[in-house]
Order: sequence, then C-alpha cells, then structure tokens
Amino acid sequence: MSSGAACRMTCPVAGSCGRVTSSGEESEAEAVVFDERFDASTLHVLRERVAACVSAAGMPEDRAMEVILAVHELAANAVCHGAGAGRLLMRVAVGALRCQVSDAGPGEGPWPLRQGHGLWIVRAVADEVTASSGPQGSQVTAMFGWSPLTSRD
Repeated sequence: MSSGAACRMTCPVAGSCGRVTSSGEESEAEAVVFDERFDASTLHVLRERVAACVSAAGMPEDRAMEVILAVHELAANAVCHGAGAGRLLMRVAVGALRCQVSDAGPGEGPWPLRQGHGLWIVRAVADEVTASSGPQGSQVTAMFGWSPLTSRD
C-alpha cells in the first residue's frame, strides 16, 4: 500500500472489519467507523473486535494494546456503572483513533475515577479524554495518536 492511499475500515456485520484502500485522492479526514452495542455477556467479543480493527488501521502493536485495554475499561464501566450496556463508536483517520463509549443511563452517576481502574487507566494511556454524564447516560471519548509508517520503495 502506498503511503498516499487513504484507508477506510467498514464493519458491515458484527465482528467483521474490512480494510478498503482508495486511489489516494480522498481526504485524509475520511472517517473509519466501527459501531457496536455491547453488554456484560459480549465484553470479551468486543475486545477481540477492537483488536482486529486497530490492527487493520495499521496501529503499532504496543499502541494497539493500550487502546484495547482502554476501550475494555470504558466498556466495563458502561456495564458496571451505567445502564448495564453500552455502545462503542470508533473513528480512524491517518494517525489518529477516536473511541467513544456511551451508555443510555441512568446509572449510579458519573463513572468513578480510581487509581489503577477504568477512567484512570484510560487517562494514563490516551492522548486526550473527554467525558460527560447526565440523566441520559454517560459518554467518554478517548483519542489515541500514532505516527503512521511510510512505505519504503
């Protein structure tokens, strides 16, 4: 794949992520989307699907492991402290991944911030974290950046 080609991942059915490359004429800002609902019984499956999608996006393995951990912690928070289920939406652009986890609330209130757990881990590994909580639920978005490798001729 040439360094100028844009990449788009699609997840047409649960658990499948495909990598589609363009001629390189599309905008680098084109979003790559993974969108899936989850609950306690599907957290392990969600983790596997996130791993497949970050790999397909070309993220380095060490950074990918941080994303997998952070997304799992956010999803577990949605299940444990939210309404018992949630939604993960991932958007990828060249060298950046945004992971948004939300629940429909109401839960126990804002997700807790305790050292070594959930949001604390996410804030430690993500480049940027935004969070909001209210009667309609909670939403946390974590952004992870990396330097895309350029192809060598």
